[in-house]
Amino acid sequence: MIELFKLNHTLSFPALELALDEPNGLLAFGGDLSPARLISAYKRGIFPWYNAHEPILWWSPSPRAIIRTEHFKANKSLRKSIRKHGYTASLNTRFNDVIEHCSSVQRHDLNNIQASEDSISSNTWISPDMLNAYKALHQKGYAHSVEITNGSGELVGGLYGVVVSGIFCGESMFHLQTDASKAAFLALCTHMKMHNLLIIDCQLVNPHLEKLGCVAIDRSEFIDLLCQHQQTVDCWQVQSLRL
Repeated sequence: MIELFKLNHTLSFPALELALDEPNGLLAFGGDLSPARLISAYKRGIFPWYNAHEPILWWSPSPRAIIRTEHFKANKSLRKSIRKHGYTASLNTRFNDVIEHCSSVQRHDLNNIQASEDSISSNTWISPDMLNAYKALHQKGYAHSVEITNGSGELVGGLYGVVVSGIFCGESMFHLQTDASKAAFLALCTHMKMHNLLIIDCQLVNPHLEKLGCVAIDRSEFIDLLCQHQQTVDCWQVQSLRL
């Protein structure tokens, strides 16, 4: 029988060492998705992930999937596709549209995790409660989006995530045209490298993420990275991004 820590009205979480081995990283349940709780969780290497009609589940898996921004390289075919479609990138210009597009992407539930071209993390779906929670985080300056528009000015791809301790915690991506989500990822990596931000948290490894340069590290190493990257870099204002 699995016994889990139940969160209460405080923002405390159990020690990460209490996370289950199976399912990997399950730590606690309950609580809410308030901005204060979400930021408290992300700063501890914890994130929410749950299926519809379940209580909120909180996770901190080991190993942890990360991408080092300097290791992501755009190949010639991606560069060619970007030019062909006339893609341009921006930051935080259409956060609500991006997360709503991400929520409409058909994904798999927690019991059937499969790789997807639009997987930047382990999240499989985005409920109305999650939508509202991350929109609130965006209003407070913690959640950010990258948008890709085509030559006609249409939003055709993007991604969003949460920035804590200088680390971008990726949540989800979407694309409506070929390579648009990859273009968003390229724009994110380029922007982060320009500001010496080196780590993207992808939560769980899958084959698609491995193609982007994802590696698995021990949970303790990931927590060390969170502690090492405490600087606040003011680079998340609305702006155009390089591709």
